[in-house]
Amino acid sequence: MLWKYRRSAILCFPDSLNAGLRSASAHARDGRAMAAMRLFHYSDDPTIKVFEPRPVQVPVVRPKGFEWLNGALVWAIDEARESMYLFPRECPRILVWATSKTTAADHDRWFGGRSSRVIAHIEWAWLDRLITEVVYRYEMPLSNFEDLHDAGMWVSRVRVEPIGIEPLKNLPAKLQAHGVELRIMETLAPLKAAWNTSLHVSGIRLRNAQAW
Repeated sequence: MLWKYRRSAILCFPDSLNAGLRSASAHARDGRAMAAMRLFHYSDDPTIKVFEPRPVQVPVVRPKGFEWLNGALVWAIDEARESMYLFPRECPRILVWATSKTTAADHDRWFGGRSSRVIAHIEWAWLDRLITEVVYRYEMPLSNFEDLHDAGMWVSRVRVEPIGIEPLKNLPAKLQAHGVELRIMETLAPLKAAWNTSLHVSGIRLRNAQAW
């Protein structure tokens, strides 16, 4: 279903013994969580055998002490947030979702009464490629990856051999399955103010956005 309004659109395609026992229980839960976790790297190249650490193409300002994140690393995303990469690799996009700090006013303004978990914004110029292109999901081993505690991102400082690869087609349907509402805009530029809200905002490949 597709709604259009002034060339914007929404495609509807969350005691010492007792302490020891609690600690052991928590450790077991953490172990089970790690065993169930999956990490992925998305690419438009289906021929990668080994991922070598490399610096980001466009360095960004990092908090003090985290400048190393612009250096040579292998990046991965956890399964819970992989929808950020269900797009052609160079597609500029902005994704927003609610957090425990999101105000009711911000949630109502952006989500209204809709049940979407995430809202993703792209530009019209990328819609055809979103529909037709294939991306390749590499599954990564958990060893050597560090959790950045930032929107599902993990990094490895050493080379990584993937443990599997899967081609993904019909990306709009994949987004829908992840509870993502897709909004198409002429340009993403009006969304710069989103970073001033109480929502989480992730912008990816924005160097490719019009008038950014």
